[in-house]
Amino acid sequence: MDFGAVLQTNPPSARTVQLAVLAENHGFSHVWTFDSHLLWQEPYVIYSKILAETRKVIVGPMVTNPATRDWTVTASTYATLNEMYGNRTICGIGRGDSAVRVTNGRPSTLKTLRESIHVIRELANSRSVEYNGATLQFPWSQGSTLDVWVAAYGPLALKLTGEVGDGFILQMADLDVAEWMIKTVRTAAKNVGRDPDAIKFCVAAPMHIGTDMPHMRDQNRWFGGMVGNHVADIVAKYGEGSAVPKALTDYIKGREGYDYNEHGRAGNTHTDFVPDEIVDRFCLLGPAEAHIEKLKALKELGVDQFAGYLQHDNKEETMRVYGETVIPALADHITAKA
Repeated sequence: MDFGAVLQTNPPSARTVQLAVLAENHGFSHVWTFDSHLLWQEPYVIYSKILAETRKVIVGPMVTNPATRDWTVTASTYATLNEMYGNRTICGIGRGDSAVRVTNGRPSTLKTLRESIHVIRELANSRSVEYNGATLQFPWSQGSTLDVWVAAYGPLALKLTGEVGDGFILQMADLDVAEWMIKTVRTAAKNVGRDPDAIKFCVAAPMHIGTDMPHMRDQNRWFGGMVGNHVADIVAKYGEGSAVPKALTDYIKGREGYDYNEHGRAGNTHTDFVPDEIVDRFCLLGPAEAHIEKLKALKELGVDQFAGYLQHDNKEETMRVYGETVIPALADHITAKA
């Protein structure tokens, strides 16, 4: 299993770069960031600095969207970073949440998402693509490679992911929901003739090492509120009797709104509706042993990467314990002498 660290690009940018370097030093293979250009600093600029100060770590957004950037500009950014630093980028993409809602926009349609994935991937892989009635290609890009992983929750978005995604990002660590969604994505892939095992599966959720459970729950309750935005869209579209597991939909009944000014922040004031049970199910909290147990269960379901959100007050210690204890426990065991 691979491990990623999910950061916010809060100023100062040097702090984000510092945490990314620390993540690599502790054995994390990926560094992801939020991508919401009004709430936080521009991530692609910071990626360049991270890549310059690290050796192997792969960087990308969790997640970008088709609405706030021209798709060809997005692809050009990836291809440029790959030329500079050697194919160390990845694209996480979804319909859009905070980046579009803060500007009073709306999440993109699935049709738009599908088209954007194709255009970004083809151009960023140094290939030509049909776009707006023209055949386009970067004449300066050779050998660039980019995987596009799709963040999804609802049945149709999961279907799209199985049909076109290089990977699937599930932003929660609930075992029952993960099992259902992974199965749904694999079925969609199989139905269109793709190899289901070729799709990478990433579970992204807060990771917090410690022993004070009430404190850790309060530090990470924001995550249930963030997920609730997407769940509310699903309930509005499909109703409460949809195929989406009740473990995912029932808890938002007490949701009364959402303040994007506090999006993704510990201690925010609008996520009291998220019960402790949901925080425990969606996140990885507690001592290292609890994290290892849940990660092994996720690995059994087919999860290839766990990406841990670090929006709390114990970032460095959590990464240290992961590097020294958790990541080695999930690694394949190889002996020096058989």
